[in-house]
Amino acid sequence: MTEQAGASSSGRERLGLERLSVSLDVSAVPRQAVGVGRFALDLVAVMSRREDVELVLWCRRDDAQRWRAACGGSSSVRAVAPSARPVRLAWEQIRLPGLLARSGTDVHHGPHYTMPERSRLPRVVTVHDLTFFDHPEWHERSKVMVFRRAIQVAASRATALLCDSTNTAQRLQDLLHPKGRVFVVPLGVDLERFRPDISSRDEGTITDLRAKDEDLLTSLSVREPYVLFLGTLEPRKSVPELVAAFDAVAGKEQELSLVLAGMPGWGVAEIEAGIASARNRDRVMRTGYVPDEAVPALLRRAAVVAYPAKEEGFGLPALEALACGAPLVTTSGTVMAELAGGAALTMPAGSVEGLVAALERTLAGDGVEGRRAMGLEVASRYSWKASADAHVAAYRWAAEWGARGLTL
Repeated sequence: MTEQAGASSSGRERLGLERLSVSLDVSAVPRQAVGVGRFALDLVAVMSRREDVELVLWCRRDDAQRWRAACGGSSSVRAVAPSARPVRLAWEQIRLPGLLARSGTDVHHGPHYTMPERSRLPRVVTVHDLTFFDHPEWHERSKVMVFRRAIQVAASRATALLCDSTNTAQRLQDLLHPKGRVFVVPLGVDLERFRPDISSRDEGTITDLRAKDEDLLTSLSVREPYVLFLGTLEPRKSVPELVAAFDAVAGKEQELSLVLAGMPGWGVAEIEAGIASARNRDRVMRTGYVPDEAVPALLRRAAVVAYPAKEEGFGLPALEALACGAPLVTTSGTVMAELAGGAALTMPAGSVEGLVAALERTLAGDGVEGRRAMGLEVASRYSWKASADAHVAAYRWAAEWGARGLTL
């Protein structure tokens, strides 16, 4: 990094104010938000309540209502991005730099790998994982090409890079040697929504979560007991292995079902083949996309939450399961295992035998109560406020760098 002479005095003055103006590109978030899309919605919700941040949101032309609702009307929503992905990616590079130059914001955040390359505004980019480099077979070929390049550009040009975990941050440093500063910024979990099965006081009345949960499960045609997988159905999630493990366990657990809750991604043919060949295929249920209000109920009521993904940037469903007091089974050597510690049973990536053993131990109640208590303690450390504080610290560092006239 080199310092340029002639830093803008107006930039310094603006940074001296209490509120920091942050531009956030949310144009890539799909209608049915999961994963990174859910992260963006939660980030906007918590940021919009802060007194020290003023948000400017860039969204698709047909998506303004959702983002105004997400921020409670407290942020500037600019619905100017096109909807189609190729055109939207071009818009980010051709049109967004000029819009940012006139926006009066202090820093721009690209929450999903990409950034406007020609903008002179300090830019912060979130890099969730490096699997586009390490395991391209887990992704669609077109996405591999786009996001490999985007991450390389961010590593060479972004003022700051945010990583969900220390695993990803270290891999980013080793692989691409970024010029900007790297921050580890874990995601958060909404501890009001994701909580265990206890009655709680809400505006003077006692709310019975169990009754509400049962109604929500009925609306999804889900019956207890069940093993739950929550997430997009795609190759790196190891869903075929989970189906095979469930099939092995189901013979002894006659009432048990497997619930695959999430939208189909790419490469679902192997999953469908695995279900079709299972002896107990009639007890494997695919719900498709699950409405936000039903997700905590599914997690709370599950006999086991199985998240056997081979790797993730963070693995938010695993953390949400812990926050709900659900018994968790996940993959050793991953960020999920790092996050959960002893609160989860772990097995090697892609191991059907390991999954069978972990499911059987959990269904038998072996150590479940101790891991449940440990999981609640782990989840309590990951509030969205803490995540927002870390985001703002990175924004302020990047904005300060830009105001001093420094470049990479």
